[in-house]
Amino acid sequence: MMQSTDERRVSAASVISSTGPPFPTTEVEATFWRRGVRLVAGVDEVGRGALAGPVVAAACILPVGLLEFPDVRDSKALSAQQRERLRGEIFEVATAIGVGAASRREIDRLNIRRASVLAMQRALSHLPSWDWALYDGLPAPELDPERTTAIVHGDACSTSIACASIIAKVVRDGLMRKLDRRHPAYGWARNAGYGTAGHKAALLAQGPCCHHRRSFAPVRQLVLEDPSEMGEA
Repeated sequence: MMQSTDERRVSAASVISSTGPPFPTTEVEATFWRRGVRLVAGVDEVGRGALAGPVVAAACILPVGLLEFPDVRDSKALSAQQRERLRGEIFEVATAIGVGAASRREIDRLNIRRASVLAMQRALSHLPSWDWALYDGLPAPELDPERTTAIVHGDACSTSIACASIIAKVVRDGLMRKLDRRHPAYGWARNAGYGTAGHKAALLAQGPCCHHRRSFAPVRQLVLEDPSEMGEA
């Protein structure tokens, strides 16, 4: 019998507050597998706080009954080399993987929260099929509550969400390295578009380019100071 909404929230909360091992497990996924829900996708996005570039999301379905996935962690806790290695292992193990993104223009038009949800919806749409989705963060009304569960810090406790975070991070970092070749002044190959001191200094010296998010304060201020930039919004 399927869990009620309240039961799902209790289940997720019990994992988050548990004092178990300090790495993701498939405990949340298993609560659905035991009830016959086979295609459980973990979903996460990367790039929400960056000043430039898209926000990228991934959805990952792991095989039913998978007990552990050694070394998989929240992508922020891993080095670039570890993420690259694990990306290959995840593609070998996963039942299905989908990736989606929302562009800089969509971020500025919709706001970053809605654009992040849009990227997650697109990632799910690129899966061949899915029965349920677990996603990192607070509940988003745009994601069907009858088929999804929000888990705060889900990338730290759910293996499928952690796998999704790794895939999304590797994809987005690769995109930012490509953009860095076109706009090398901002150091995106190193900072992935986030607001490091070097990136902000380059913004002040060079001004924003077409990939900077006009709705984000450090960029918006420069745009307001230079009317010629308004056409880029």
